[in-house]
Amino acid sequence: MNEETPTFAYYRGKKPPRFATATEREVAKILDYYRIPWEYEPRTFILERDTHGNILEAFTPDFYLPELDLYLEVTQMKQSLVTAKNRKVRKLRDRYPKIRIKLFYKKDFIQLAKKYNTVPPR
Repeated sequence: MNEETPTFAYYRGKKPPRFATATEREVAKILDYYRIPWEYEPRTFILERDTHGNILEAFTPDFYLPELDLYLEVTQMKQSLVTAKNRKVRKLRDRYPKIRIKLFYKKDFIQLAKKYNTVPPR
């Protein structure tokens, strides 16, 4: 994204976040507004390796909320196109059963925006 990254008081990462989408930026603003400590893409989970140990598939959730020990993956895509993310989240849960993750859909973001009188990005 080309927009300048705002300063976040509750961001806990080492480097300034470089959001891939406007939706991620808006979620970061909401987390910061409600004083929820967060990290952006702090960990990549290996989902599949070949017989030689090479990584075939990996997944990096968008946010980590350390006080809740929860990963958050945000998607603003059409509901019909989230199949791949759903599959990755299921795979992550299967391979890392102690990791807590929530997939935050467009409808979730819209409900949150309505609740707190914000406008979701298009």
